[in-house]
Amino acid sequence: MNTANLQMEGTLLALAALCEALKRKGMLNGEEIAEALVCAEKGASARSSGLSEANVEAIRFPIRFLRHAMQRDGEALDYAAIVAGVGRSRERAEF
Repeated sequence: MNTANLQMEGTLLALAALCEALKRKGMLNGEEIAEALVCAEKGASARSSGLSEANVEAIRFPIRFLRHAMQRDGEALDYAAIVAGVGRSRERAEF
């Protein structure tokens, strides 16, 4: 596996854990985190001009990963399970 992919995996898990800690400590609630991620995804969509759809999806992936990680309500952060959830939601959106 490409080292950059492993670094991305570690970074996403760390960000998800930090978001969960912010929520648990009452610094941000789940809705505020979700709103921030929606804002980030809108920014990614605005950046899409001149990029291939694959590149736009690459930009959106970390945002979608964090959104799915925040829906796990205290479950262990399992990278493969979260990625599968991102893929399933994307498949449903295509129909």
